[in-house]
Amino acid sequence: MTPVRVGVSGLGHLGTHHARAWSRIDGVTLVGGHDPDPAARARARSELGLAPFETLSDLLDQVDLISVASPTPAHAAGAIEALGRGIHVLVEKPMAARPEEGERMLAAARTAGAALYVGHVERHNPAVAAALPHLRSPRFIEAHRLAPPVNRGLDVDVILDLMIHDLDLALLATRSRVTEIHAVGVPVLTPRIDIANARLVFESGCVANLTASRISREKIRKIRFFEASEYLSIDCLHRSVEAYALAPAKAGSAPEGDVTSTAELLARIRPVAIPVPQADPLETELRHFLALRDEPQRSWAESATALEALRAAERIGRLVAPLAPQGVAA
Repeated sequence: MTPVRVGVSGLGHLGTHHARAWSRIDGVTLVGGHDPDPAARARARSELGLAPFETLSDLLDQVDLISVASPTPAHAAGAIEALGRGIHVLVEKPMAARPEEGERMLAAARTAGAALYVGHVERHNPAVAAALPHLRSPRFIEAHRLAPPVNRGLDVDVILDLMIHDLDLALLATRSRVTEIHAVGVPVLTPRIDIANARLVFESGCVANLTASRISREKIRKIRFFEASEYLSIDCLHRSVEAYALAPAKAGSAPEGDVTSTAELLARIRPVAIPVPQADPLETELRHFLALRDEPQRSWAESATALEALRAAERIGRLVAPLAPQGVAA
């Protein structure tokens, strides 16, 4: 079997993770990487043994598939150039800086018949993968994605940096479109929005309350789902799931409102065991993308959900923009 030739565009924090993960996958030859910064290319060569390419075009001449891990504003141009050559593209989240760019990327993939997948790595978090099949029809979603300040991801606001993960998961869980959004957010340490809260209403009737911050003292990545008679909580950071279900009432139970009925109700709450296997989310994501080369239509459908998350993020960004001090970018 001929190895798949893979390249990485963007050799910063995420790009180096992609390079390391690709190097661990059988059937893949990691050809090299491109970054416009000579220092980044030199660092990748010395630390990873990654062959440097001065231009993206030179790298694309040598690969069948590419990870685009460049800064968000460069996602669309790099992805569209690769897709135009029929090269399969895995692009880091967010899909692009603006939904119009994401739409052009998806159109380019369809025209080329090539796979395009957006690296929303939380989809491949083993806790998320184990929990989502247990959801039937969420009625309320509560998410907190909080992080201390770090020196990356600052080319976008916290909505595109962090909240986009939970927008994507909420869309996957509800399998429904967003109909209404209310949001607030403010810049604190950077010129862009650093903390934001959004309340979304879906066509299904589900309501989601999402909070994202990159100015918190501790890291928290939790998303909770409430359904009729069921509760499920995913800790994305510690990769664990906590779930409970309400068992059916016994014949002859006390009527509602009775003191005894409250005790019986609490006694009917049962824990639901959801085992979480050990797996590396990024490596799982890359293997998933490899399989999509043979099903590009499936990759387009999955990327369409990522595009919906991007559209929701843009709407949230427009809502919080007037709340930022004059002269401060949202």
